[in-house]
Amino acid sequence: MPVLVASDLDRTLIYSAAALALTMPDARAPRLLCVEVHESRPLSFMTETSAALLGALGDAAVFVPTTTRTRKQYQRINLPGPEPRYAICANGGHLLVDGVSDPDWHAGVTARLAARCAPLAEVTDHLLATADPAWVRKQRVAEDLFAYLVVERELLPEEWVGELAAWADGRGWSVSLQGRKIYAVPKPLTKSAAMREIAERTGAHRTLSAGDSLLDADLLAATDRAWRPAHGELAEAEWTAPGVTALPERGVLAGERILREFLTAAREPARTDTRTG
Repeated sequence: MPVLVASDLDRTLIYSAAALALTMPDARAPRLLCVEVHESRPLSFMTETSAALLGALGDAAVFVPTTTRTRKQYQRINLPGPEPRYAICANGGHLLVDGVSDPDWHAGVTARLAARCAPLAEVTDHLLATADPAWVRKQRVAEDLFAYLVVERELLPEEWVGELAAWADGRGWSVSLQGRKIYAVPKPLTKSAAMREIAERTGAHRTLSAGDSLLDADLLAATDRAWRPAHGELAEAEWTAPGVTALPERGVLAGERILREFLTAAREPARTDTRTG
């Protein structure tokens, strides 16, 4: 019976140049490996130590990349180690099996969203009507499931995000601010639901996870053990839950620590209790 490891990617295991600038240690900077290139530009990195740990983890557990990225954005990433059999994209909207979205899973997700929350068009219209073009750089709809804005953080009014979150909450949506992106995501669209599905398919007896944003909170709360770095929305909110460990490390060094914790836990003697069922 395997151990399942579901981990967020951006600002948890991999880091953009902008994220590195915020969290890179000044002394003894670690050697980096580029894991994503787009339009001939290197976009995302992890340390060489993290790459080796991830390779070992792929042999010790069922590693499931778990991301809010679209399928196209996820497929740009070239992670070290064995190719994952499963991946979770679009915050749980797509469950990939050998790189292909499971159509039954996606159909079930879209049906739940239609039944439980306001339509995507209503949310995108509100974003366009209330956001100021002075600080909005891009507005995107992801996989016809959720929306996000790319903004200039230094110009973004703090109260606007709070007002958006309050408006969205009454319509069954949640809001997350991650770096330069503001996400509006339906509440039933969760990483934890997709993780539970994969745990059932693989017969996992233990589940582990990590993440840094509010969109990861449901995942961390749903697994037997979880870790969050000292940066990101969860750290800023001092969020915790049973089984969740708040790490002292920030940035790429937090990524290394998370992978060490995953590997140690995956190699522990088998236990039969799990919170995924």
